Amino acid sequence: MSLSVRDEDLTELMDDPACDPVRLRRTLRRFGLVNRAVSRWGRVYRSHLRPVLAGLERPARILDIGCGAGDVLRRLARLARRDGFAIEALGIDPDARSLAVAEDGERVAGVSYRRAFSRELVAEGARFDVVLSNHLLHHLGPSEFDGLLADSAALADRLCVHSDIARGRLAYAAFSVGIAPIAPGSLLRVDGLRSIRRSYTREELADRLPRGWSAEQPSAFRLLAVHRPGTAGS
Repeated sequence: MSLSVRDEDLTELMDDPACDPVRLRRTLRRFGLVNRAVSRWGRVYRSHLRPVLAGLERPARILDIGCGAGDVLRRLARLARRDGFAIEALGIDPDARSLAVAEDGERVAGVSYRRAFSRELVAEGARFDVVLSNHLLHHLGPSEFDGLLADSAALADRLCVHSDIARGRLAYAAFSVGIAPIAPGSLLRVDGLRSIRRSYTREELADRLPRGWSAEQPSAFRLLAVHRPGTAGS
């Protein structure tokens, strides 16, 4: 198997509406552990989100598109509260199975969830200071990818940041071994390895992004698609 080319035709088991509901729920519940280990949202919060929050004199409005089990949004809310910032955070996902797990999770002040697509919020005229997603880009086909970025830019006043995996042999090998303790009974190992094969390299992501967006690589296994509305070139 080669990782030199992105495998766009590979599908993940959790994207199948008919996948095993018990294994899916276990997978969603364990995402928090996986994201704490690999997603580096603490670093992204410090480098990208905290400066935005510090520049506001009111609660920040944050939108998480494709929020899944909601663990990323809850973590960001806790980090903001620790720093003395108030936020109003909304996680959206079109999958009722994911939202059921999110709503069963820890209650965090200022965080709510809704079953919706980003295009519905655009149609409603909704606005947010920050729009983000985690591990969403690699799931999307070309038109969905373009739609997500267009919706994000339409919804965000200050920052869009979409975080995903950086495809590579080391990432594949490390995940294959590291996920073993928490993978049994879930889809984590199979879907995680498929996710890596579907993901971008920094160069591929940079070529795929429209004008006004940039591809950043804050760590060996992490990519960010970043857009700051109102800045030069946007």
